[in-house]
Amino acid sequence: MLDTSALAEVAGPLKDFAEKLGGEDGSMWLAGFKRFLRKENPWNPMALWHTLTIGGVLKDELLKKFGDGFFISDWAKDIMSKPEFTTFPESTGIQLAKVMVKDLGFTEMPTTTELFNRIKEVGSLCPAEVGPHLRLAFTDQPKGDWFSVAMEPISGSDGFLLVFSVRRVDDGRLWLISRCADPDDRWGLESGVVFCLSK
Repeated sequence: MLDTSALAEVAGPLKDFAEKLGGEDGSMWLAGFKRFLRKENPWNPMALWHTLTIGGVLKDELLKKFGDGFFISDWAKDIMSKPEFTTFPESTGIQLAKVMVKDLGFTEMPTTTELFNRIKEVGSLCPAEVGPHLRLAFTDQPKGDWFSVAMEPISGSDGFLLVFSVRRVDDGRLWLISRCADPDDRWGLESGVVFCLSK
């Protein structure tokens, strides 16, 4: 049976919200509403999203954790094999924010250099091991969701600079992949990115 009292209770806020969407700050309200639907803080995109434990495991041991429901692309595996990919000797907790590129104030697609410089103003780049650890920890990632890790790019065997991306494909498989992050590469405004919050 339809609960008309519940509908009546939300009628006022819905009308108010519609008026705000049509006002001069409509784009701000819409962006906040989209973050709310993703269960993120709607008014502070730099809010804490996830606390992740990294470190305490050698990179070879970290790589062995993939399999048994976790998948890793050849390019992600490639940059994990590079000397620039290191892990902390001791376990440590870090705080992460997850935003869309446009949440950082961009209205046009930024280059990697522009994006990472902006991230350094509000937080910091992630240690490289965040990508693999986050993939293994974020098992309830929605299907179709993916985002990249803001980190110092690592040169792959083909010479392109790469960063990790965490993705769950539509069939439910959990992937650690990579994306190009050369200095002049452009990032879509709707692209998701994770970075470390300043303590």
